Amino acid sequence: MNANEKVLDVRDVPSWNKWLILSLQHLFAMFGATILVPFLTNMSPSVALITSGLGTLSYLIITRGRIPAYLGSSFAFITPITIATQVESLAGAMVGAFLVGIVYGVVALLIRLVGVDWLLNILPPVVVGPVIMVIGLGLAPTAIDMAMNDADGNYSLTFIGIALLTLTITIVASVFFKGIWKIIPILIGIVVGYVFALLIGVVDTSGIKASWGELMNANSIGEFFGAVFAKPEFLIPFVDFSPLDVISWSIVGIMVPIALVTITEHIGDQMVLSKVTEKNFIKKPGLHRSILGDGVATVIASMLGGPPNTTYGENIGVLAITRVFSVFVIGGAAVLAIFFGFIDIIAVVIESIPTPVMGGVSILLFGIIASSGLRMLIDNNVDLGQNRNLIIASVILIIGIGGLYLEVQLPNFDLQVSGMALSAIIGVFLNLVLPGREKASENRERMFEADAEERQAS
Repeated sequence: MNANEKVLDVRDVPSWNKWLILSLQHLFAMFGATILVPFLTNMSPSVALITSGLGTLSYLIITRGRIPAYLGSSFAFITPITIATQVESLAGAMVGAFLVGIVYGVVALLIRLVGVDWLLNILPPVVVGPVIMVIGLGLAPTAIDMAMNDADGNYSLTFIGIALLTLTITIVASVFFKGIWKIIPILIGIVVGYVFALLIGVVDTSGIKASWGELMNANSIGEFFGAVFAKPEFLIPFVDFSPLDVISWSIVGIMVPIALVTITEHIGDQMVLSKVTEKNFIKKPGLHRSILGDGVATVIASMLGGPPNTTYGENIGVLAITRVFSVFVIGGAAVLAIFFGFIDIIAVVIESIPTPVMGGVSILLFGIIASSGLRMLIDNNVDLGQNRNLIIASVILIIGIGGLYLEVQLPNFDLQVSGMALSAIIGVFLNLVLPGREKASENRERMFEADAEERQAS
């Protein structure tokens, strides 16, 4: 078979004996990164899996089953959720995530009415690239702290050893493994690191033993299913909290501006998906539908207590390698994720993963995010020899990584804009006011034209 030949096209239904294994591949590809986000933000990994699956299914419906994309936890919101939780509560962060989803909907409506050029004008690569770098580099201290310090904040050589082993295995899997194994290096690294930590006695297995004990001591089918399945720790508005009591201008300032970054990342993912599948998803079913689908997935997550969702590069990699583009396979992975989210033993195993294991994979993951921002600058031929581009990139990086934030206290409300959000806002402002923007816009239009021609030629 030709390397570029499609095994299954977007609307093809797989045979029953292959469907499960193909969907499991996508589940494994997203698993490590998706559970890392709630792990870092003190949210429920089970809820993250469930909202990831529900968000993906809603995305497939809204895009009319024409875009084979899987949605998982967004790394861009790790720092904003952490800050918003400290300022208000996790409930406040979820209200902020809901508003982010509404922004997606407004942007989708505008694209449907007036096209996409306005969005590309305010979010060119010279702005988005450095902001993506801020996401990764800003999380670097978190990764190092998990890899180096124990629960009491003390330096630990044992933790460093676990983290470095996990990192090494993840790198080896990514570079030297073949086929589907090359796509799940994060999961492989977590498993090997977990086993090593278990062997040297770092893993707290009390939760696993308790869950397994309930399973083994079940005296009826009802007790057995009660031990297998558990209700995740959902956080539902108007049930667990009142949104009006936790919403504030600070929450808005911390969460909503991040949509500038994630929407642009979404556009990039759609272009990559279009190349991989040899279809133009920007035109059909349309960028407005895919952005709306992403926004609805984020709204669903916010209403259940899960992290905001975004399209996953890991799963795009699975599509590229397997040449299986079927949305039914993606939908199957989403159903499996929902199912896994209700399995008690999976939840307790995830909760027992030692922090140095997650720290080890985080070193690579956060570095990759930062490198992706740099790659965006290179791929789009952003000339940092030009003062305009150099100024925009430099200001974004220092404000974002340095953690400069804006806090305004007025009689009726307090407004706080976090460093990442502030860097994005200032980057957009500088791009709009500094001379030379028209030329940058023309270069960007040529880039999209070249991309369209490349797809047609393929």
